[in-house]
Amino acid sequence: MKRSLPPKLQAHIAKGRRVIELEAAALRAVHRNLDENFARTVEAMREVIQAGRKIIVTGIGKSGTIGAKIASTLSSTGASAVVLDAVNATHGDLGMVSSGDLVIVLSYSGETEEIARLIPNLKRLGTRIVALTGNLRSSLAKEADIHINVQVPREACPLNLAPTSSSTAMLAVGDALAMVLLETRGFRKEDFATFHPGGTLGRNLLLKVEEIMRARDKMPILPGTSTVNEALDVIARMRAGAIAVTDKKGKLIGIYTHGDFTRGYQKDVNIGKARLADVMTANPITVRVDKLAVEVLNVFEKHRIGDLIVVDRKHHPVGLVDAQDLAKVKLV
Repeated sequence: MKRSLPPKLQAHIAKGRRVIELEAAALRAVHRNLDENFARTVEAMREVIQAGRKIIVTGIGKSGTIGAKIASTLSSTGASAVVLDAVNATHGDLGMVSSGDLVIVLSYSGETEEIARLIPNLKRLGTRIVALTGNLRSSLAKEADIHINVQVPREACPLNLAPTSSSTAMLAVGDALAMVLLETRGFRKEDFATFHPGGTLGRNLLLKVEEIMRARDKMPILPGTSTVNEALDVIARMRAGAIAVTDKKGKLIGIYTHGDFTRGYQKDVNIGKARLADVMTANPITVRVDKLAVEVLNVFEKHRIGDLIVVDRKHHPVGLVDAQDLAKVKLV
């Protein structure tokens, strides 16, 4: 029987759900309002990056914090982006701004004093300005080259004061800009790994199949003319779960697993005398040795198999990846 929570704790949960629902409603509103200005911003960002310029993100208070996260996401996906401190901008930090840069300015009201002082200087330096505001009639919206509407029904704050729904909306739009730009530029997993070489994610994405597989001299391989008993002996000696079956030229033609033997034995106790070519799984799923290790994960998840044979360009077996090996190299 489920224990009933005290009324005070139940109230906390109800209020927490209310906050989340208000922020979800804000995201739905922004989703509806997304228009051609969003698309124009993506194109402007793409043009700036292709021209070797940079994206500059700025804002005050919570908007500035959200802006820093947006800039970080852009940088991690290969788009050169920096954060401009709007307060210190007129005290020397404008030196990071160059003609041709694109500046994304976050201000929900669009009337923040520090931002208002910054805009003329940005225009004087020859930048294009994208504004994310919730006020279409604000000074910032009018001065910007492109304005993205991030207006929300209300803040999640019970007083409707603390930036909550509005900052969530800005963050979501920033993520959307970064991800659409990523796709537009043809950014790949390999590119992502290049910008994350120090983390586990980058390490995993940069690993090659040959770095995680059992090498050929440590994997069971037999010709199709061999028997199941011979295969079981090799599998046991090499502590593997499967054996690669080859033709006379050494090309892979099939795979035979310990599970195949178990199922086959239930039907025929004399299966040990059978030829591998007669009981193997022909044309098994394979992965090329020159591929990234992350593709091995995708294969295992898609096909629900326990052993994957690695082949070279001529389809010769050169290695084996056991699903249990993935944990050893911290791929899972």
